[in-house]
Amino acid sequence: MAISGTLDHRARLDWLRDRLEGRGEVRTEDAARCLGVSGMTIRRDILALESQGEAHRVRGGVVAVGPATFTDRSRMNARAKARIAEKLLELVPESGAIALDSSSTVACLARAIRSARDLIVVTNSADSFAALQGKPGIRPVLTGGERDPRTTSLLGPTACHTARRFTYRVAFFSASAVHPERGAMESLPEEAEIVRAFAGCARRTVLAADATKLGTEDTAASLGWPEIDLLATNLKPPSRRLDRFREAVELL
Repeated sequence: MAISGTLDHRARLDWLRDRLEGRGEVRTEDAARCLGVSGMTIRRDILALESQGEAHRVRGGVVAVGPATFTDRSRMNARAKARIAEKLLELVPESGAIALDSSSTVACLARAIRSARDLIVVTNSADSFAALQGKPGIRPVLTGGERDPRTTSLLGPTACHTARRFTYRVAFFSASAVHPERGAMESLPEEAEIVRAFAGCARRTVLAADATKLGTEDTAASLGWPEIDLLATNLKPPSRRLDRFREAVELL
């Protein structure tokens, strides 16, 4: 399903960067369909990325110029992610256990948490694990697993096994795409698998995604709407851009 051309030039560039990071390439026709714009519009966006040294044009699309680092991903839509983190802070309990996935959006939450009474935080992100060190009342736990060089996520059987050893009051996760019908989606099946591992042991699941991901789709489905309790975005809940999700999930 397309976004019906609601994204401006800057937001489309961020969307293209996210896709390049996850897949390494973007096809012009696929991007035009997902974003609801013309192929000519996408080609102009691709030219902008190429002029900035972020991508290289190929026949029918564009490929990434080297893998994006976690730092680079964190800089994308940084203001929107900070706004989402502010909202998520209200949902972090003082005790028990929570899960944080390895997304740069949820990493903003890890940095924003200051203290707790007795809170275990399980994550498959080395960056979030490091950000939580030394904070009063917080016990960070790293899942272990195989480090994916494209995303820096810890993935695979070991990561999923550790994720399933806890019961979480809340599992916080993001997605590379948020589809109105299919729910949260990821570029890598392994990313989707660990999200399911966290969510399967959680009393409440919270999907955190900036507005550039709304209405898009990707390769691997992680959680459908019946499995997601809350959708937190940088938009205010009354925004018309959230209308397609209003009946499926509670909005924050």
